[in-house]
Amino acid sequence: MEIKIEQNQSKGAAYIEENAKRIAEMTYSVAGTHLMIIDHTEIDDSHRGKGLGKNLLMALVEKARKEEIKIIPLCPFAKSVFDKDESIQDVLK
Repeated sequence: MEIKIEQNQSKGAAYIEENAKRIAEMTYSVAGTHLMIIDHTEIDDSHRGKGLGKNLLMALVEKARKEEIKIIPLCPFAKSVFDKDESIQDVLK
């Protein structure tokens, strides 16, 4: 499944589509030039438990590393993954 990232001036999302329907989405806000605030994760019920949420987070971690920005995980799901995985904590604010 391909993860796509879309962003406008102050909002963005990493998402996965299946049959032209979003089945997984992690939204974020842009705060300045070096900060991303992850605020929500939503996974279609039929796709829960497949690791899609973590895959979305990893795509945003990769984006943060490439663009040298930090992440504040306000979303409880994203925060729980950050708390458990030390390998991605380098992008935490």
